[in-house]
Amino acid sequence: MSSRENTGMALGLLGVVIFSLTLPFTRIVVQEVHPLLNGLGRALFAAIPAALLLLWRREKWPTWKQIKGLSLVIAGVILGFPVLSAWAMQTLPASHGALVNGLQPLCVALYAAWLSHERPSKAFWACAALGSALVLSYALISGAGSIQAGDVLMLGAIAIGGLGYAEGGRLAKEIGGWQVICWALVLSTPLLIGPVTYLALQHQGGISAKTWWAFGYVSLFSQFIGFFAWYAGLAMGGIARVSQIQLLQIFFTIAFSALFFGEHIEPITWLFAVGVIVTVMLGRKTSVRPAEQQKIAGFGSSYADRGKP
Repeated sequence: MSSRENTGMALGLLGVVIFSLTLPFTRIVVQEVHPLLNGLGRALFAAIPAALLLLWRREKWPTWKQIKGLSLVIAGVILGFPVLSAWAMQTLPASHGALVNGLQPLCVALYAAWLSHERPSKAFWACAALGSALVLSYALISGAGSIQAGDVLMLGAIAIGGLGYAEGGRLAKEIGGWQVICWALVLSTPLLIGPVTYLALQHQGGISAKTWWAFGYVSLFSQFIGFFAWYAGLAMGGIARVSQIQLLQIFFTIAFSALFFGEHIEPITWLFAVGVIVTVMLGRKTSVRPAEQQKIAGFGSSYADRGKP
């Protein structure tokens, strides 16, 4: 792997570490706040620093074709995943949700092959499938439980969230990683103001300091800062390859749950974690043929060509 790809993997890992606290903190928030208010409100809150950053940097507006791509990002990482996962966290433990979320990397790799025309080798798909199988096996052995309504919601969150991840990674090659999430947040604001205002007015009862801290994390880190590293990593290291680092997210989530919430971790957890790490390391050595430049353009022209006749 080149130094650029290694940097992409490192940035992807940083994004995963930040995202790994999303479900535990979301579960805290939805104990006092409606899932829709949490899912949509966190994006509206994050849109404020996003708009200020774009103004400060005097960023050019994306092209209409790029806005079409950003609409997929909005659907996936601003509307779909936050709302559906918040609803799931009303009934599921955070660790359970993290187990189901282990299917996300394979989903993102499939979207990358479709949207970005990346062509992973058979060896890559074998490593991706093995990593997903290990995560699902861990879920089964650890007694994640039978299929529940919350599981269906999490699967929906994964399906649409993976689309937002993959399209955001593709767009990051054109307009930059942090610009993707900033523009997505700003463009989604007109859709969010009405519902968030209505839900906020309907809320009854106080909100504890613990909930406000948790909401602050999912707004500023899960919905905003984490995507700076994540989208940059996908663009630099390849969407399909870097997405597999997210297989480790479940173990970071469990480790943080133990550190911050006192949950007990069984030794078998670390055994499976080592197995997943091995699959990720093997996946790094497999070949992934990048998209041709004309296919990368997809929804719009490259960043370098913007403004040219």
